[in-house]
Amino acid sequence: MSTPVLRNPAITAVRSATLLVMALFLLSGCATYVVTDHDADAGFDQLTSYTLKSRGEDDGESVKSLDSARIEAALNRELTGQVGMSQARDPGEADLLVRYWIEDTKRTESTGPTFGFGFGNSPFGFGVATQQPTREIREGKLIVELVNRENRQAVWRATGQKNLNEQMSPEERRRLIDRLVSEMFKRYPPR
Repeated sequence: MSTPVLRNPAITAVRSATLLVMALFLLSGCATYVVTDHDADAGFDQLTSYTLKSRGEDDGESVKSLDSARIEAALNRELTGQVGMSQARDPGEADLLVRYWIEDTKRTESTGPTFGFGFGNSPFGFGVATQQPTREIREGKLIVELVNRENRQAVWRATGQKNLNEQMSPEERRRLIDRLVSEMFKRYPPR
């Protein structure tokens, strides 16, 4: 004769909550690093050639930064490989002007413990606490914009949500830029 299995509702709830949290962590690992926007009337199938231009490259004296060289290499690889465009030999004949820049952002990060104490007797009390140590972190957000050269209208834009920071090694910066640009052009042409 078999005995019935009794399940504790509290244990079942804990197991369900644990499974839900694990599923959320797995899904967050698949989160995208890129946000895109586009002009729905742009006619992307007719835009087949491009030229690159860094923002701020208007004067003849500009110097290409290390990150600019990394970004241009990644853009050329994705645009000619994955997207199937050709880089125009004469910039004046390109269908698209590919503009890119790194936008500086600052954020404040709080880390470390705080301490506090207090006492009271209802309805009055007194308490004191220390402030959490904070620091300002400068980061850079990669933005790529495709501009129709004919009418000087932006037709597509992508913004990287994973930021470059000053503590990254050159190899880490290159890998992040490659990953961001690759993710950007997985969504091109927009459907």
